[in-house]
Amino acid sequence: MNRRELLGCLPAIAGATFPAWSLAQPAYPSAPVKLLVGFPPGTATDVAVRVVAEQMSRRLGQPFVVDNRPGAGSNIAARAVATAQPDGYNIFALTVANIINAAFPVPNAVDPVKEFTPITLIGSVPNVLVVQPSLKAGSVAELIALAKARPGTLSYASSGVGTSPHLSGEQFARMAGVKIVHIPYKGSTAAVTDLLGGQVQLMFSPASTVMPHVRAGKLVALAVTSLRRTAIAPELRTLDELGLKGFDTAVWIGLVAPAGTPAAVTGHLRMAAHAALDTSEIQALYRAQGIDPLKSSGEEFSRFLQGEATRWSGFIRASGIKAE
Repeated sequence: MNRRELLGCLPAIAGATFPAWSLAQPAYPSAPVKLLVGFPPGTATDVAVRVVAEQMSRRLGQPFVVDNRPGAGSNIAARAVATAQPDGYNIFALTVANIINAAFPVPNAVDPVKEFTPITLIGSVPNVLVVQPSLKAGSVAELIALAKARPGTLSYASSGVGTSPHLSGEQFARMAGVKIVHIPYKGSTAAVTDLLGGQVQLMFSPASTVMPHVRAGKLVALAVTSLRRTAIAPELRTLDELGLKGFDTAVWIGLVAPAGTPAAVTGHLRMAAHAALDTSEIQALYRAQGIDPLKSSGEEFSRFLQGEATRWSGFIRASGIKAE
């Protein structure tokens, strides 16, 4: 299942109802569940996962303990779960970063398709294309025209080589037929600081990171990188709408367990996660943070992962991008 097919079935999935959970029924879980996140507290992935974990704790009657283990593009946390017992007591917040890692010849990188059992997608965080006001580009068309008139002179910041913002820039350059220079930073904070200061001219970044600066008039937002508009900035059109057909570099987030985890266990987890995503509390928080909620069956998520692995490995190979 590709992104467009999955997004197309979301209204039906979102409108579905799920049976109430009875704490007396399952033997699982009978102990706390550890949910590993490969990014620091406060990041979009952490926020998306933490609130779902709290709701899952209430529904399943056991604590879901969020364990942040950042590093190596979230591969440290991924490896810890991939090698854990497949009993449902260690699960992982998988993102597109793990698919991208697997596309590079990185030692000990986890293969998400082979080493995990998919539970469900929970959300997607679109990147926003923002530019420095001094660039005088008020639309995507104007930005492309400017880049074509000045090849190799415009630079875009990212939070690091191989990150979603980096690959967003690479895909934009390829699809728009422009040459722009990539300037990688160690994290988004330094990248945004230099964008605000005019050291770089544009950037692709999660909405929650850059929209406050847009609202303050310090940056200009031109489009979002998801196939659908995002609730945090519904006025922004997608790059797909603006002529770059099929452009989609949103950062999806999903829950997975070690390969071989019983279907009954992943089914309990999926039901609890879907019920959590239906709550007004999570929907409001996701909206405020620029996270678009997603739900899927395990089979849909599995097909989606296979499609993402094929897509990004091919893109990275064709682009000649090398890991740091």
